[in-house]
Amino acid sequence: MALLAALLLLLLLLLPLAALVLGTVLLGLPSYEIPPGVNQPAKLRLVLAVLLGTAALGKILEKTGLCSQITFGRYVRQGRRLRVDPKLFIQDLQFNEVPVRVYQPKAVSHRRRRAIIFFHGGGWVFGSLDTYEKVCRYISRESGSVVVSVQYRLAPEHKYPAAYEDCLNATIHFMRNTEHYGVDPARISVCGDSAGGNLAAAVSQTLAGRSDLPRLRAQILIYPGLQALDFNLPSYQQNRGVPLLFRERAAFFALQYLNGDASHMQEVLEGSHIPPDMRLKYRKWVSADNIPEKFKVRGVKPLRPTDFVAEVYETVKRFCEPNLCPLLAEDAIVHQLPESFILTCEYDVLRDDGLLYKKRLEDNGVRVTWYHLEDGFHGIISLYDYAGLSFPSGKRGLDSVVNFLKGL
Repeated sequence: MALLAALLLLLLLLLPLAALVLGTVLLGLPSYEIPPGVNQPAKLRLVLAVLLGTAALGKILEKTGLCSQITFGRYVRQGRRLRVDPKLFIQDLQFNEVPVRVYQPKAVSHRRRRAIIFFHGGGWVFGSLDTYEKVCRYISRESGSVVVSVQYRLAPEHKYPAAYEDCLNATIHFMRNTEHYGVDPARISVCGDSAGGNLAAAVSQTLAGRSDLPRLRAQILIYPGLQALDFNLPSYQQNRGVPLLFRERAAFFALQYLNGDASHMQEVLEGSHIPPDMRLKYRKWVSADNIPEKFKVRGVKPLRPTDFVAEVYETVKRFCEPNLCPLLAEDAIVHQLPESFILTCEYDVLRDDGLLYKKRLEDNGVRVTWYHLEDGFHGIISLYDYAGLSFPSGKRGLDSVVNFLKGL
């Protein structure tokens, strides 16, 4: 509370400067790419202005020594616990010492319910139970499912594999205690968006083939980030400057999660962090050649080979672990995965991660339901109901998840 009060006081003192910063940001907005096909470009430009203004103020606060830019960003994004929901029973608990929020429909059900274990997005750095309160309530209400939202530890304070371990431990705890929530153990799915989609995929792979636990019914991956080998895939080239996730920020977040050190971000963006033999090994799974041609019509530039930097590889070699980059899992694991739902957005740097994983799953005989938002951008489902800045495309995406769940 003391930190919050100090932040508010400083913001009041900095209002004139904040106005100047926001004005500067607005003037610089033309340098960011808002493609004509994106959902409601004017509204997205306004959201971008707010985010960039927040980032600029965070830098000012960090330079004053009051708090870090990340701390300020978390505060701004925090959201709040909503009022009592007449259709849901909501409680905060701990599963294996991991904070969770459980949403249970109040309506009488004549059969045990399905359950969704939800991992929020935010680049492993941002996000909380409150940030995704509306999304989880919507999924629970509209699908009639129990939803367990997991508050995993955030980077860079808690580096890989902390977030993955929290999500896995919370999932296992729930799977072993379904009777307390009226849940059918055969109808449990994992779900997440962005970094949460990464975590859902990693947890699903870890649980594949385990005989001591119920088999997951499905994995639901919403514009997931699934690899950190190639930041020059077609979607990274085409959408590098499209909000809400820029190419550089995607690499920054991955490095924050890995080891909290973004000093080699440029080498990672260029591809100098992966040995040639390893790049050749994974080319069968991580390659623009595996992206359908229709996704390349907006242009793909041929890239010059970059020199491998062994020093950088030594600091980031865990990028090759499937628990961090699920797209790199062996076929023996992938073919055991449950039915899958993947949502991608055309104007998203992570689009191709989803497309590549879709191909891998299908090649291994896994049933995949794919929903593509032609006018969507990264993070859009969180904006399905965002006061005056709501995006109908976000609701369409969220409804596609609900409809998939209803069919399970």
